[in-house]
Amino acid sequence: MATYNGAQTVAKQLTSILNQLTPNDEVLIVDDHSTDQTVTLLRHLAAGSQVPVRLAVNAKNLGPIKSFAKALQQAQGELVFLADQDDIWFADKVEQMYQAFEQQQADLLVHDGVVLDQAGQQIAASWNHYHHNRLPQTVASNLVKNGYTGAMMAISQHLLRQALPFPSKIEMHDQWLFLVAKRYHAKIVVLRQPLMAYVRHGDNVTGMKRRSLKAQLQGRWRMWRAYRRLK
Repeated sequence: MATYNGAQTVAKQLTSILNQLTPNDEVLIVDDHSTDQTVTLLRHLAAGSQVPVRLAVNAKNLGPIKSFAKALQQAQGELVFLADQDDIWFADKVEQMYQAFEQQQADLLVHDGVVLDQAGQQIAASWNHYHHNRLPQTVASNLVKNGYTGAMMAISQHLLRQALPFPSKIEMHDQWLFLVAKRYHAKIVVLRQPLMAYVRHGDNVTGMKRRSLKAQLQGRWRMWRAYRRLK
């Protein structure tokens, strides 16, 4: 998990995660130099948890990609989940994802989610339908519009090692993980059921801000170049 000024939401999200883990699991959090009470809340929750929680705090703001990269570089589990700070995992998310991981020998898994507004009211029953994500994707369709949402993603340790270190100029870590999986013909599994509440509001790092067409095209070109450089 990467956090930044998430004091209003992070406790509910982290609790929803810890409730379905065991002491054999671990949670890795990189805080991106928050200026609110996020770090204090995280330390309090970690101190009371039977699940190991490791927290690192950036000395300065690095942005979500570098923060997620720092967390992922420390991950040792055979299946690694990505999490945002402001969502709520359903109680069976880990069980459902791990079952699919084992049964289908997957390297990348992604599921759907119900969409909530900041007040907790449901906007849509499906994030993929709401956001017009047509899964599965090809490399070409993904470069046009990434449909693999990191907050709903889990990856194998094998794929993680292939994806790290992240190139210096990529659009987003979740899109990069998908492109690496496609490049190396890894097994990608799409679970159609919603396994979390995906909260949309003005402070979300991803999925809310519209960029100029020029910026979008430049970003897609950078992702294509990084993909082509994979051996």
